[in-house]
Amino acid sequence: MNTLFQHNLTQHLALFNRLADLDDSVMAAARLVTASLRHGGKLMVCGNGGSAADSQHIAAEFTGRFIEDRKPLAAMALSTDTSALTCIGNDYSFAEVFSRQVAGLGRAGDCLIGISTSGNSGNIIRAVEVARAAGITTIGLLGRDGGKLAALCDHAIVVPDRVTARIQEAHILIGHTICGAVEQQLGLAPLPEDFA
Repeated sequence: MNTLFQHNLTQHLALFNRLADLDDSVMAAARLVTASLRHGGKLMVCGNGGSAADSQHIAAEFTGRFIEDRKPLAAMALSTDTSALTCIGNDYSFAEVFSRQVAGLGRAGDCLIGISTSGNSGNIIRAVEVARAAGITTIGLLGRDGGKLAALCDHAIVVPDRVTARIQEAHILIGHTICGAVEQQLGLAPLPEDFA
């Protein structure tokens, strides 16, 4: 009899074996982030629930270190300021918790990654709308069929699965890959030996 772990691992491997199809899309997203950082912009990342944690994880890889010790890169997760989240949520609405931060903190030339496993998170949609109006490049890290965000973002990466946990597992792989690729494109980390 299969255990839950074996079941989850089977689902995970089946999805990850299909992720090679996203190679061009992931590397294109990395180039967009690199272009922003190279020209003095910053990366903002937002998501809800597990995707909020993923936002913080990804931003931390940029401001901390990832492949090699290097200078910090400008990145922030919009889910970390509880005073801002509760103020905006209370005084306006939960739909505005990220968009008002984007409006206040973002500048033309910045980059926003909105994470939504459904592609239909209302507050991510609002953040993307505000970002695009401000000249901020938008990347959707999405799941399922990409939802409404697939068409709203400048660039969408859609993980082709319907199970939220599997999508989130893929999102972390993609976030790590974007961070590593940005480091390489900025000349801050060498290519792994097996690339040669």
